[in-house]
Amino acid sequence: MRLVILGGGESGIGTAILGLKKGYDVFVSDNGVIAKKYKQVLLSNKIAFEEDGHSEEKIFSADVVMKSPGISDTVSLAVSLKEKGVRVISEIEFASQFTDANIVGITGSNGKTTTTMLTHHILKEGMLNVGMAGNIGVSYALQVAESNFSDYVLELSSFQLDGIEKFAPHIAIITNITSDHLDRYDYKIENYIASKFRITKNQTKEDFLIYDADDLIIEDWLKKNKVQAQLLPFSLEKEFIRGAFLKKDEIIIRTNTDEFKMGITSLALQGNHNVKNAMAASMTAQLLRVRKETIRESLESFEGAEHRLEKVLKINGVEYINDSKATNVNATFYALDSMQTQTVWIVGGVDKGNDYFELMPLVREKVKAIICLGLDNQKIIQTFGNVIDLIVETAGAEEAVKVAYKIAGKGESVLLSPACASFDLFDSYEDRGRQFKQAVREL
Repeated sequence: MRLVILGGGESGIGTAILGLKKGYDVFVSDNGVIAKKYKQVLLSNKIAFEEDGHSEEKIFSADVVMKSPGISDTVSLAVSLKEKGVRVISEIEFASQFTDANIVGITGSNGKTTTTMLTHHILKEGMLNVGMAGNIGVSYALQVAESNFSDYVLELSSFQLDGIEKFAPHIAIITNITSDHLDRYDYKIENYIASKFRITKNQTKEDFLIYDADDLIIEDWLKKNKVQAQLLPFSLEKEFIRGAFLKKDEIIIRTNTDEFKMGITSLALQGNHNVKNAMAASMTAQLLRVRKETIRESLESFEGAEHRLEKVLKINGVEYINDSKATNVNATFYALDSMQTQTVWIVGGVDKGNDYFELMPLVREKVKAIICLGLDNQKIIQTFGNVIDLIVETAGAEEAVKVAYKIAGKGESVLLSPACASFDLFDSYEDRGRQFKQAVREL
């Protein structure tokens, strides 16, 4: 069987190793330059590869193609493969056929990284033999090839779910659904929603779908579509016989006959969105029979994801917060909503069709000044120019931080929460966050 892998990044190299181990004839093709660390893996394992372009004759001979999530389904090569009847799948689909592990799959527009890390943390503290992969850390395929985990917690993007056929998590979580990545879905939100719900398409009545019942998009889809899995909702507003909800500042979780309670003041991560993340992770742990005391202790001890509302330093009474992972408006909404002080907001980058108007009430209430961090800031300036007196354009993290330092006063905060992708000025949101943190440390 010939396995061709499009993309020589983390998921591509992991799939190559697993494919080699399972006896496939493996070929890796990358349109760009393969990073040195990945190239070394290919060379040491004698895996055939090419970079700086795709050779169609080598690719079309494939029995199955694993397409990395960064490559759109609409690129001509992907379209041609499908027209020729070649199976094009994701790393998640390929790797899952080689493991009997129990899978928790987590998707959503926002909160999935934190929920994935929190769920993994609780299960690990509960002494489960658990791996964490997907859109985070070491590739799932590589872990299936080299580790022997009995459980996995997978963070799943819509792009990864687009490439599944039989993949079925035992527990699926949808944190929320808001407009994001619409450039990959013909600018139709219904296509993006359908992509997210692929997480439950192969589930059976033995499986579980945990979801945000306050999310109107999710609720509307579930009313119109039948799901095989058992539904476990969570909410800050409604109460359930089975599910998780908030009552008098206490999380209450009912999965079976059991009830778990915990006050939200003792959660390590604060803010309403983190209460929801805790609900989803706790329900998962309950289903997998982790002790209540372990769940409670884990929620109290968890440290959040880097670049997600990460407190960097306090300088002259000003708190500097790195929320570089906020690459869409909804994520920035959570960030501004959680601010308890007047805020100098650093925003901007590659706009993915953002509508900034939904941030207007929070900006009026909490934002003292706006610092733009992107090559094209017109939309931000047009949206908030009549509301915020001080809007400054900057061309890099260091300049943005120096300007913020001059503007912010004691007892206030500086928040990097861009609401945009990072590719105009930075390599990635991680690069943007690290440059911001470095600039803060050098003040």
